[in-house]
Amino acid sequence: METLLDTETATLVKTYLPRNAVLYSLSEFFSACADATRTKIICALSISEMCVSDLCLILGLNQTTCSHQLRYLRSAGIVRCRREGKIVFYSLKNKKIEGVISAGAEFLGYMKY
Repeated sequence: METLLDTETATLVKTYLPRNAVLYSLSEFFSACADATRTKIICALSISEMCVSDLCLILGLNQTTCSHQLRYLRSAGIVRCRREGKIVFYSLKNKKIEGVISAGAEFLGYMKY
């Protein structure tokens, strides 16, 4: 098969292309963000830490859906939780997630989500 790339470009791409494990992790991360409800939760948690009942009230979700999506986001490493008595509060695990969401919104032409 004939290649259209020059050798230098081909070597550069092969050198800097992420390893399969990294590509798999990126796919999993973006898959977790690929649901509108989960993205809505991520956006809300980028503003403030909240408990499930507050998230449900503010986002108009039922508790079962919200809890399920939070469990998914937690297993994906996107949110964390902390218990205060009987109440569990959720927050973003890493502030860089805010930047990813902002970059996506900016890419789509929205300045502020």
